[in-house]
Amino acid sequence: MISYGEAIDRLLAPLTVLPSQSCAVADALGRVLARPLHSPLALPSFDHAAMDGYALYATQPLAAGSEHAVHGSQAAGDAVRAARGEALEIMTGACLPEGLDAVVAVERTELLQTLADGTPRRIRLRDEVRAGQNVRHAGSDIAPGARVLDAGERIGAAQTMLLAALGVARVEVVRRPRVAIICTGKELQPDPSRPLGDGQIYGSNGPYLVAALRQAGIEPLSCETVDDTAVTYARALQRAVAADADLVISTGAVSMGRHDFVPDTLRQLDAELLFHKVAMRPGKPLLAARFPGGPLILALPGTPMAVAAGVRFFVAPVLRALAGQGREPVLHAALGTAQSPKAGLRHFLRATLQLDGSGRLQAAVQPQQQPFRIQPFAAADAWVVLAEDAGDCPVGSPVEIASLGLSPSLRIGLHPAGSTP
Repeated sequence: MISYGEAIDRLLAPLTVLPSQSCAVADALGRVLARPLHSPLALPSFDHAAMDGYALYATQPLAAGSEHAVHGSQAAGDAVRAARGEALEIMTGACLPEGLDAVVAVERTELLQTLADGTPRRIRLRDEVRAGQNVRHAGSDIAPGARVLDAGERIGAAQTMLLAALGVARVEVVRRPRVAIICTGKELQPDPSRPLGDGQIYGSNGPYLVAALRQAGIEPLSCETVDDTAVTYARALQRAVAADADLVISTGAVSMGRHDFVPDTLRQLDAELLFHKVAMRPGKPLLAARFPGGPLILALPGTPMAVAAGVRFFVAPVLRALAGQGREPVLHAALGTAQSPKAGLRHFLRATLQLDGSGRLQAAVQPQQQPFRIQPFAAADAWVVLAEDAGDCPVGSPVEIASLGLSPSLRIGLHPAGSTP
């Protein structure tokens, strides 16, 4: 049995970033950039008005109370025009006319004269106006050629806005990993529309794995359920290899019982065992192996919370490594419920997150932590991670926290501080 840290080091050491491919920005949501992106233009690309008002020449400050003739209007989308120092009516986003260098908000002026059609003809300033006032200068957001996104960055809605503003139509992204799922157990009924036979249970690990991967933007190659025999498991593995999987996730048959055939089957198929058994709870029997020139195999115990912990703390680091994202930053919260974990094991505990009266993030560990219990997991907001040498952890202790699923995004519940749902 090895420590969690050693297991992750062995797991990630042989991994390389997946190949890149070109992708339309419109289809890139959730994808990971394969290389840095530099701006093809300045943003904004021209000096423009930050608000509706009047463009003026104010290199020498214009005094409050001064009057100015207005010679025309400049709307957003109009071509740049030369103004030779006179005032122009201007709209938000319109190009600043050549020869003018400031904008005064319309509400900070007094309209003295209009033409017959209502067009402003003369104004008086309520305040002093200086050069650069209410002007958004070209390149003040992004300079041409500046690095705007890094390799390994995931494209979300905000990144899509940036790419669209820069006129970027396509980006180079890392190919999505190909993942196959194998659930073992003759007791599993994978079809919820069929009644359960004697000794059967509905399979939940397969649907969970599919959902977790889809939530991370990965469509699994396959998800199949096989019985408790080495032959059917080996055939399923061979199908995954033939489908060119990058990663195979299996559940069940990985411990030390007479029907736990996964370790021997992998050896017989000439897979290299990276490790078997990790000093952690839940999920201690977890196994990792690799086929020469083929996929990585993560064989998880079949208990639901062992699967959930395996996904979050083993599958997630693998997917980040394949995408070239590096290791995930560690987040912390104050412990809301005292814990006395067993020494020598890393504990992954389901918890709810809440803000206390001072706005500090607290993690309240749920009382029901048995690995077969699914309801507390569905009610949780995050995992609390206690290291092997954590010792007694009183309320208020700083603890590591992680999101529930493959994404590092946390959800903070609405539970009142001190309550347990």
